[in-house]
Amino acid sequence: MKLNGSFKALSKFELILWLASIAAVTLSFLLSSDDYLTLIASLIGVTALIFVSKGYVLGQILTVVFSVFYGIISFYFQYYGEMITYLCMTAPIAVMAVVSWIKNPFENTKEVRVSRLTKKSFTVLIILTAVVTAAFFFLLKALGNANLLFSTVSIATSFLASSLTFLRSPFYALAYAANDIVLIVLWALASEENISYFPMIVCFLMFLLNDFYGFFNWKRIKKRQEKYSF
Repeated sequence: MKLNGSFKALSKFELILWLASIAAVTLSFLLSSDDYLTLIASLIGVTALIFVSKGYVLGQILTVVFSVFYGIISFYFQYYGEMITYLCMTAPIAVMAVVSWIKNPFENTKEVRVSRLTKKSFTVLIILTAVVTAAFFFLLKALGNANLLFSTVSIATSFLASSLTFLRSPFYALAYAANDIVLIVLWALASEENISYFPMIVCFLMFLLNDFYGFFNWKRIKKRQEKYSF
């Protein structure tokens, strides 16, 4: 799977979406924060998503980097659930996804081969999500995690989304979209105490737009790949 020329491969719409996301995140930072770590994490995150939406492994590599930055930010606000989720779950699964995507390119392109989720895989995934969520709930409760309910829901949606990404399913984007909504609420609550976290709200709003596009584009990619394969 090729990595070079990824930015040049962006369509006009994708380039506009990426630049608009970058502009929105940067403007929100300039207006309300001096936390450069938050800005860096947000810029990496929106860049990762535009490439994930194209099925490029570069997106997964950037997701690993974003997870580290986001875990550190979450630690400072005592969102231990977010920290543990991204450092101990999202990042490792993203690393596995990098390997999976590299091993499953579509023909000789930068694009990953989209997979069809079987009923068996879906059932196993739902069971694993329930188990992981329950385990994290009690762990976070013991740690005194801020906003326990929303953090627990975030764990469920994050695990589901990361796993679907690893499995190369278009439905990863819908799971991430659900996670984005939860995180918008979480960081809105955080911003009530510290306005410097406002850029994280904007960040996940941009994530939400990118994930909706990701679902649409992956469905289109899947249809094209199936037609080409036959």
